[in-house]
Amino acid sequence: MLDSSLQADHSQPVTRSKTTQTSPRRKPKPRWRRWFWIIAGSLTVIFLIYHATVLYRVVRLKTNNPTTTALIEDRASEAKSQGKPVRQEQTWVPYNKISTSVIRAVLAGEDSRFFDHEGFDWEEIQKALEKDWEEKRFQRGASTISQQLAKNLFLSTSKNPLRKLHEALITWEMEKILTKRRILELYLNVIEWGDGIYGVEAAARNYFESSAGSLGPDQAAFLSAIIPNPRETYNPEKHRARVDRRKNLIERLMRHVVIPKDLS
Repeated sequence: MLDSSLQADHSQPVTRSKTTQTSPRRKPKPRWRRWFWIIAGSLTVIFLIYHATVLYRVVRLKTNNPTTTALIEDRASEAKSQGKPVRQEQTWVPYNKISTSVIRAVLAGEDSRFFDHEGFDWEEIQKALEKDWEEKRFQRGASTISQQLAKNLFLSTSKNPLRKLHEALITWEMEKILTKRRILELYLNVIEWGDGIYGVEAAARNYFESSAGSLGPDQAAFLSAIIPNPRETYNPEKHRARVDRRKNLIERLMRHVVIPKDLS
């Protein structure tokens, strides 16, 4: 007869302990982070495609004159929205047909170190930042001729920081791709000199009934004086005294402007 204790042992089920190891579950990434990178990536691709078209247009400027500019298109849209006729007076004139006085005056008034920098006048930028800091406002500009041309050709007139960054990129590319002479030629032929007046030839004919190549120092200083805002702040019909003060200053500054011999 089997021992009762053994019978009791056999009657009990044998249980074996198992240690189960479970790996910790990773927390799912927030959806917003995934969508953020999708949107950011999409916007980057769109910007690169858009800028590629701008870069292509910059390269074409080496040998082709622009038929229109972002500023001209903005002014046309503005006129249409107000029910006004679209005015555009513009006649292209090559660099060697523009009076040296005009070139001196524009450099004196807009960018006296044009031939010394590579698109950005860091000294003027520092002065502008210090002035804005003192006055607690973002107002004073320090744009070079190259920066102004980049904005005029391709961008809006807003002071949006993203727009300024794009302007800086285009300016850098233009300085690398185009010559200083070509940048000046483009600038003098596309900038606004009044309501619907674009380029130095149209300005010379509108204000003096003359050609861009026949303008003297006094006339050139006048045209340079109104460049910053010819429709409002420096509109000679509205603010003649202000224009004359700036014109007199530019005439004094013109004496110190040196144009390289191969560009004069």
